[in-house]
Amino acid sequence: MKLRQLTAALTVAGVLVTSAAGAAGWSPKEWFSRQESAPQSAAATAVAPAPGPVAPATAPNYRAIVERFGPAVVGINTEGTMKTAARGDNDDDPFSQFFRGLPGRGGQAPVPVRGQGSGFIVGQDGIILTNAHVVKDASEVTVKLSDRREFKARVLGSDPATDVAVLKIDASKLPVVTLGDPKRLGVGDYVLAIGSPFGFEQSATSGIVSAKGRSLPGDAYVPFIQTDVAVNPGNSGGPLFDASGAVVGINSQIYSQTGGYMGLSFAIPIDVALSVKDQIVATGKVSHARLGVAVQELNQTLADSFKLPQPEGALVSSIDRNSPAAKAGLQPGDVILSYNGQTIARSGDLPAQVGLAKPGDQAKMEVWRNGRKETLTATLAGSSDKLAAASPASAARGKLGVAVRPLTDEERQEAHLRGGLVVEQAGGAAARSGVEPGDIIVAINGTPVASVPELQKRLEQAGGQAALLVQRGETQIFVPVKLG
Repeated sequence: MKLRQLTAALTVAGVLVTSAAGAAGWSPKEWFSRQESAPQSAAATAVAPAPGPVAPATAPNYRAIVERFGPAVVGINTEGTMKTAARGDNDDDPFSQFFRGLPGRGGQAPVPVRGQGSGFIVGQDGIILTNAHVVKDASEVTVKLSDRREFKARVLGSDPATDVAVLKIDASKLPVVTLGDPKRLGVGDYVLAIGSPFGFEQSATSGIVSAKGRSLPGDAYVPFIQTDVAVNPGNSGGPLFDASGAVVGINSQIYSQTGGYMGLSFAIPIDVALSVKDQIVATGKVSHARLGVAVQELNQTLADSFKLPQPEGALVSSIDRNSPAAKAGLQPGDVILSYNGQTIARSGDLPAQVGLAKPGDQAKMEVWRNGRKETLTATLAGSSDKLAAASPASAARGKLGVAVRPLTDEERQEAHLRGGLVVEQAGGAAARSGVEPGDIIVAINGTPVASVPELQKRLEQAGGQAALLVQRGETQIFVPVKLG
């Protein structure tokens, strides 16, 4: 609005107010006073006032944290060898034919490797925590303290599943960190990392917690703490401190397309690391429990398909034969809502809970099945126990937009299925949802289907959406489909 138009508008408003006040016999001042004190309409009072601003938090004293606990943070240097394909074994090498048969050629050649990382002292007697990948393939590990003393370290044990390793140096009366509780950590809380990025010792960087309970590919046992703290190669194994100076995690991974920091770093919760440390110190190894299920994340469409009030929990997509899950009565299509009293908000919460339990422990699960809750109890097996591959049921065709056929006996045997329908052509709603030719539709909304008429019946019952249990290769997943 131009200035002249704005002035005119304000002038008109003033005339109207003055006229209204004059008509009532009030002065403009009286009129405004009465308007402010007048009761509000029902429509106006029904609207809740906006929440007020949050009082700013006092920034932590990072300087004090570094001065007090920095001496307990160590640098780690490793030496070892890694086997690589020798020249003459690589078919992509145009000169390989000239080296075949020569002495020293063929097989794998050991190559010297050196690495750097960080760690922190948790015991005055020289117990140190770091990442398993920092000391992987290391034949010699050297720990450098903040006062520049160096010690040869023994690797008491490491656990690749959680990426935690425990070292021991021959020293006493060492400075130690204070250990905190990651469960009390919230998104938005201040955090501080100390380590040796690129070999620069005792480097401190700060930020906030970006998310909790992050599941990363290949790290099923760890509910990572995500932060925006600058973490780079060499920071691995170093401590993540909360605002009070207590260690709440071990800096472990970064998400990067360049190899350097890009705003996403991940730390192993310290309670996970301590559980691993206690087992290693006591026995020299780590045992993880196993339930024997594959789970996936729920979205709104899948939640609606299973008549869940909201998309939460871990959706069971397959069950290993003769596993604790199978013996407890779990089925594909069940949604695990809680585990031993702990809410399972996301699918990644379940593997972390199970992996940190011990073989033989009892697992009490609240499960959503057929629109209601049930309680099942399983006795967990060890991760090394041999369990048979997954086995499910059957399904397929209708308003999905697919052409299907029953599995042959040979295909059923190969896929470890008792039945099912192979997708020969995929179009319409199924194709839009990601169903491909060659997929085997096993069930709809958790109910196995073994024939085309059965499939059509289940689709009619499903209404506007369906959750297809699909087997692709050796993997089973639920695919949410919005039906036309």
